[in-house]
Amino acid sequence: MKISDMKNLGPINEEKLHSVGIKSAEELQAIGTEKAYLLVKDLVDDDACLHFLYALESAIQDIPKNELTDQKRAELRQLYQRVKAW
Repeated sequence: MKISDMKNLGPINEEKLHSVGIKSAEELQAIGTEKAYLLVKDLVDDDACLHFLYALESAIQDIPKNELTDQKRAELRQLYQRVKAW
């Protein structure tokens, strides 16, 4: 499946993921949210934001972003803050 066919991820995010070697939805699911985010942030988009993290996670879970649990949002915010502090 194409990445842009996943919920919450369009052609721009697909292009970013392709540029770090993630070419399909299945590859994204196998790599996971954190690693995919770190690859994009390190290699393509130093300004990758918290909403990109939410989009990655919700795409992998196949749910709309607004259905992420409060706990998952808190975990992603913690990751974002850690990375931002580097």
